[in-house]
Amino acid sequence: MATTVSRTFRAPDLPAPAWLAVSTNSFHGWPLEEALAGIAAAGFASVELSSVPGWTEHVPRDAPNDEIARIKELLAHYGLTATALSGHSDLTTDEGMEEFRQALRLCRAFGVSNVTTGTGGHNDASEGTLAAQRAAFLLRIGALADEAAAAGITICLETHGGLLATGAMAATLVARIDKPNVGINYDTGNVVYYGDTRPEEDVEVAAPYIRHLHIKDQIGGKGVWNFPPIGTGDVDFVPIFARLRRAGVQVPASIELEFQGEPWPSPREITAALVESRQFLRRCT
Repeated sequence: MATTVSRTFRAPDLPAPAWLAVSTNSFHGWPLEEALAGIAAAGFASVELSSVPGWTEHVPRDAPNDEIARIKELLAHYGLTATALSGHSDLTTDEGMEEFRQALRLCRAFGVSNVTTGTGGHNDASEGTLAAQRAAFLLRIGALADEAAAAGITICLETHGGLLATGAMAATLVARIDKPNVGINYDTGNVVYYGDTRPEEDVEVAAPYIRHLHIKDQIGGKGVWNFPPIGTGDVDFVPIFARLRRAGVQVPASIELEFQGEPWPSPREITAALVESRQFLRRCT
């Protein structure tokens, strides 16, 4: 059901609130500088940098110091602050652990305290496979959590299919990990796409463990890749934010737009979609 906020309402064109960033993954397929320019032009001051090998690697996982310095200069040029890093890795394998350690290195380099990731294997939901993934993940996550904690970094496990298809599943897993710096990055669109679950209710179960949010709309239900501007899809954000407020959840958040997949819209079109999303969120939060 779509939100009850009137689409004809015209809010003042205010900048985004401090807690609201944009994932550079919203500019998938475009260079980082295009992403940063568009995010700044859309009225935002914060970004979640994407470092996802094989998908959107705006920050190369093995970025040398001169590349990190160049990206810092770009952030400063556009008046942006990095508040999170998308460091998705397969945390069920030793190779994925080492890849994730590189994400932690990037967090330290950019002064970022939140890193978002899945567990790996999000496309296979068979019970036998999930059991094997759960065992492999739990074998490794404790050491990674301790390494992150030593650097003041919170690992935010994203509702991204597999072991984390829904907020309820993610809450169960995070409770079992029982590390204060491991929580949930709740993605409002992903729980529909991967978990066939309505975020309006599911978010309440996850709320005690949420440390970061991906604000994502969705159209079409499970398995339909359609993630439009916020407020134009089927996700009802009014009760989601109401439940989070009642639960006392005040965490950083990133808008993530993934449209209808590849080819992605132009940077100009993405920027316009971010403006529309910002204006919607200004009047429903």
